[in-house]
Amino acid sequence: MEENLLVLAKGSGEEQKVAWEGLGEEMKRMIDIAGPMVVVTASQRLLQVVSVMMVGHLNDDLFLSSAALAISLTAVTGFSFLMGMASGLETICGQAYGAQQHKKIGVQTYTAIFALTFVCLPFTFLWINMEKILVFIGQDPLIAKEAGKFIIWLIPALFAYAILQPLVRYFQMQSLLLPMLMTSCVTLCVHIPLCWVLVFKTRLNNVGGALAMSISTWSNVIFLGLYMRYSPRCAKTRAPISMELFQGLREFFRFAIPSAVMICLEWWSFELIILLSGLLLNPQLETSVLSICLNTTSILYAIPFGIGAAASTRISNELGAGNPHGACVSVLAAISFAIIETTVVSGTLFACRHVFGYVFSNEKEVVDYVTVMAPLVCISVILDNIQGVLAGVARGCGWQHIGVYVNIGAFYLCGIPMAILLSFFAKMRGKGLWIGVQVGSFAQCVLLSTITSCINWEQQTIKARKRLFGSEFSADDRLI
Repeated sequence: MEENLLVLAKGSGEEQKVAWEGLGEEMKRMIDIAGPMVVVTASQRLLQVVSVMMVGHLNDDLFLSSAALAISLTAVTGFSFLMGMASGLETICGQAYGAQQHKKIGVQTYTAIFALTFVCLPFTFLWINMEKILVFIGQDPLIAKEAGKFIIWLIPALFAYAILQPLVRYFQMQSLLLPMLMTSCVTLCVHIPLCWVLVFKTRLNNVGGALAMSISTWSNVIFLGLYMRYSPRCAKTRAPISMELFQGLREFFRFAIPSAVMICLEWWSFELIILLSGLLLNPQLETSVLSICLNTTSILYAIPFGIGAAASTRISNELGAGNPHGACVSVLAAISFAIIETTVVSGTLFACRHVFGYVFSNEKEVVDYVTVMAPLVCISVILDNIQGVLAGVARGCGWQHIGVYVNIGAFYLCGIPMAILLSFFAKMRGKGLWIGVQVGSFAQCVLLSTITSCINWEQQTIKARKRLFGSEFSADDRLI
C-alpha cells in the first residue's frame, strides 16, 4: 500500500498539512453537492408541510389534528420504510460510481424500484384499514375517521414515492443534481396553488391536501424519469430493463433492510410521540402542537440531511475509487458544515419563537403552546444536525447494521421510556414527550460519534473494493 495513505489523527506534520489543505478542496466539493440536496430534500418535505398548513387554516382543529395524525402514520407505516430502503443505494451505487461500474448503477436502481413497489402492497392494505386500527388503539373516533379518509387519498403518493426515492439516489450518487433541483422546485411551485384549490375551492376540504400530495409526487417522478430516459448525461448509467434486475435483489436487500430499519427506528420514535399525544387530555391541542414542532424540525432537517447526503456521496465514491484518505477528509468537511449550520439555524429559530406558530395555525392557544416548545425544538435542531451528518457517514461506509443497534438503544431503551415517564407520570404532557425523545437523540449522537471516530478507513476501502471486484481484488492492490 502506498506511503501516502494518511491517517488524520496520526502522522507527520507534513502529512497533516496536506490533510488540512485537502479539507478546503473537499469542502468546496461538498458545497456543490450539499447545497442542491438541501433544496431538493426541503422541496420534497414541503409538499406534506404545505398540505398540513393549508388544512390548518380551515379553522377547524379536527381537520388539523387528523391531517397531522395521518401524515405521522403514513410516515411510520410507509414513507419512512421506502426512503430507508432506497438509502441502501447510497452504498451500492455510490461505491460503484467511484469504481466506474456505471452499468451497475442503472441496474440496481431498477432493482430498487421493483422491490419498493412490491413492498407497497402490504402497506396499502394497512392504510385502507387505518381508521379501524386507530379506533381500536383508543384514538378519538372523530380524529380517526378524518385521518382514515386522508390516508386513503395518499395511497397513490405511496407508489410514486417507491419510484421517486430510487431515482433520487440514482442522480445523487452521480452528483447529477441540477435535474433534481429543477424538478423538485417546479413540483413545489405547482403544489402550492394546486393544494389551495383542492382544500379551499372544492368540497374535499382536508383530504384535498392528500390528493394534492399524490398528484405532486407523481409529477416529480415523471419529470425525473423522463430526464433519466432521454438525457445524454445518463447514457453511461442508463441500463436496459431486463431480467438482470432480479440478480441484484440479494445485494440490494443486504443494504436496504438494515438501512430501512436504521432510519425507521429513529423516525418512528418521533412519530410515536404524536400517537401518544392523542392519549393526553385535550388531544386535539396536544397533537396539533407536537405535529407543528415535528413538521418544523422535519423542514429544518433537510439541511443536515443534505449535508449527510453529500457526505454519503463523497465517502462512497472515494471508497469505491480506493481512496481512504479522501473518505476521511469528507467526514471532516461534513462535520465542519454541520457545526456552522446548526449555530445559524437554531439561533434564528429561537429568535422567531413567538411568531413561527402562526405559519401553521391561527388559533392563539396553539401558537402560545408552540412558543413554549420552541427552545426544546432548537435543541432538537442541534442534535439533528449531528446525527444527520453521522448517519450519512454510515450510509457511505455501508455499516447501516451498526446504526440499527445504536437507534434501538438510544430511542427504545432510553428515549421513549423517558418520554412516557415525563409525560404521563411527571404530568409534563406534550413537553415531556418531546424532552424524552431528545434524550434519545442525545444518546444516539454520542454513540454515532464514538463509532465514527474509531473507523479504520483503509479497512473500509479494502472491503468496498472486495465487494465490487470480488476475487479480482486483493488487499495487496494499490490504493490511491
